[in-house]
Amino acid sequence: MVTMFSLYLPYFDKLVFHPFFFPTVLLFIILYYKSFSSNSGSSKNNTKMLPPSPPKLPIIGNLHQIGLLPHRSLQSLSQKYGKLMLLKLGSKQALVVSSVDAAREIMRTNDVNFSNRPKLRASSRLFSNGKDVAFAPYGDSWRKMKSMCVMQLLSNKKVESFRRIREEETLLVVEKLNRSSSSVVNLTEMVMTYAFDVTCRASFGKKYSKNHDNNFEDSITEALKLLGEFFLGDFVPGLSWIDRLTGLEGRLEKVAQQLDSFLEKPIHEQQVHLNTKTNIEDKSFVDILLEDDDLALDSIKAVVLDMFAAGVDTIYTLVEWVIVELLRHPEEMRQVEEEVRKQMKGKDRRVSDDDLKDLSYLKAVIKEALRMHPPGPLLVFRESLKDTKVNGFNIDAETLVIINAWAIQNDPMFWEEPGEFRPERFMNGGSSSSFDFKGQDFQYIPFGSGRRSCPGVPFAIANAELMIATLMFEFDLKLPDGCEMLDMAEIAGLTVRRRDPLMIIAAPPAF
Repeated sequence: MVTMFSLYLPYFDKLVFHPFFFPTVLLFIILYYKSFSSNSGSSKNNTKMLPPSPPKLPIIGNLHQIGLLPHRSLQSLSQKYGKLMLLKLGSKQALVVSSVDAAREIMRTNDVNFSNRPKLRASSRLFSNGKDVAFAPYGDSWRKMKSMCVMQLLSNKKVESFRRIREEETLLVVEKLNRSSSSVVNLTEMVMTYAFDVTCRASFGKKYSKNHDNNFEDSITEALKLLGEFFLGDFVPGLSWIDRLTGLEGRLEKVAQQLDSFLEKPIHEQQVHLNTKTNIEDKSFVDILLEDDDLALDSIKAVVLDMFAAGVDTIYTLVEWVIVELLRHPEEMRQVEEEVRKQMKGKDRRVSDDDLKDLSYLKAVIKEALRMHPPGPLLVFRESLKDTKVNGFNIDAETLVIINAWAIQNDPMFWEEPGEFRPERFMNGGSSSSFDFKGQDFQYIPFGSGRRSCPGVPFAIANAELMIATLMFEFDLKLPDGCEMLDMAEIAGLTVRRRDPLMIIAAPPAF
């Protein structure tokens, strides 16, 4: 099985000649024999009722069993060892949850105890040691920031105030596609730029293009990649030197400094003009954050980066997966096109936010795409605050908690033919018609649930819905000639996306 250690193969020569290599190997051998001899008489006297675990190696534990697509490899392990499974990831204990009942117990019944975040290298460096919302440890500071996000930054009213931004940026994509004259275009790149630009304008009140001196978009892209990278030092501190050897530490430090430096300018610009904006609808995320005198600059930067980390990747991966599934299912695409075009009949204008509320089939398509392809198949890791029990099993304090939302949403116990794309599940009369994005039904948790659920869902969905509806209204999308089947290969990062960019032809609709 291809594992995360495949990432380190290109550095094998450097590893062998590194001064720490042979001492590490020697220590590994000693611990292996020590572990083997101690396990042969094993812990029959241990009265703790622990979840089942796969066999593990010394030092690395079960790290060698985490593949390049962890949501899939963990699902395979859970099918063998149980939907509640305890892994040893280096020095960390990790509880892997692939069960609806356990997910409910963690995110509702014992939500407070499982509301902490583990301290991991990339998120700590990029978000000023947890001064944001997504990766911050649980406590008073986090509660204050989360409340501000929910009540002010990302409230339904605030998201509605960004409709002009959405509509203007969507129109730019339409104009680019019209200029393509039905030639092959990279839709992934276009939608990613759209997601970046709407988030930029919502955050700062203006865009920062790729031609900008500091190349903010490239820095954000690199930061998103690093948030999804595997830092060996997070799990085996004694091997953190390998992260320096592979260049991960260098890349992290470089992009952290770039982002820190870049964010100074727009935040300062907003500060200068802060008192000129009296209408809440005219205020950007930064304007609202600056009004709180208790917020330090580091916290403001960290929350702004949250918006990009959660916004850009979620919007563009959602739009891409929806279009991919529709291209693979022509009948469903025809139904979406008919619904949108019927809604727009007699209206001499583009699709707007006002038209979306009546597009029930489109909304069902989006929900089904999120079921099959949740942006973060493994929800952002949690950590237990104190010793507790889950489904009768003992769970220690400071246990890493990995909730496999993808496995839960593809569980045949709850979903009929889960591998099939069936939007009708979410239509009136369908088996899942009442499900929404709030995580109240634990077999459907694309954005998590409870205290640590994603507060940016309304922002992401609003931007994705408008883009998808517009594409369905303005164009007949098809694959390039000779491309009969889409490659569905995935690549994992902070979110899971298609490995290859989506190349399409956008032709004028044949009304």
